[in-house]
Amino acid sequence: MTPTPRSFSHIGLSVPDLDAAVKFYSDVLGFYIIMQPTEVVEDDSDIGQMCTDVFGPGWSQLRIAHLATADRIGIELFEMEGNHAPDNNLNFKQHGMFHFAIQDPNLEDLLEKIVAAGGKQRMPVRTYFPDEKPYRMVYVEDPFGIVFELYSHSYELTYSGGAYS
Repeated sequence: MTPTPRSFSHIGLSVPDLDAAVKFYSDVLGFYIIMQPTEVVEDDSDIGQMCTDVFGPGWSQLRIAHLATADRIGIELFEMEGNHAPDNNLNFKQHGMFHFAIQDPNLEDLLEKIVAAGGKQRMPVRTYFPDEKPYRMVYVEDPFGIVFELYSHSYELTYSGGAYS
């Protein structure tokens, strides 16, 4: 028996400047701020112990904020002590996550806002099924180099009907 699809809860992003990231993701992408930036230290508190379980001993301290999308997906932003940019922010040959996607029917307007806020457009806006459906997409970066994708339509609508045929 096939399992029921699970709901997506949240994604965690490591950023070099938590306050700037909260501003970008709330002001530019419109995400709701659920929890303002908060400092967490390595100690015996519940959150301190949980972070040690995840990061191992010696993580010292971090700052964290929680945001959410319109469809209630969480965006957990971490500013870790000693944070540094990767050598390649789109290492597509290395397994693991290399992007996420945001949906906005006004993709071009959002793209302009991202670039104006210090982000980067990685490619031209592309159209899926140009003769059948006006579905557009583009890869971008936030001001910190985190790669994500913009879709004009839902994931299901974009890929239904064989997007690559």
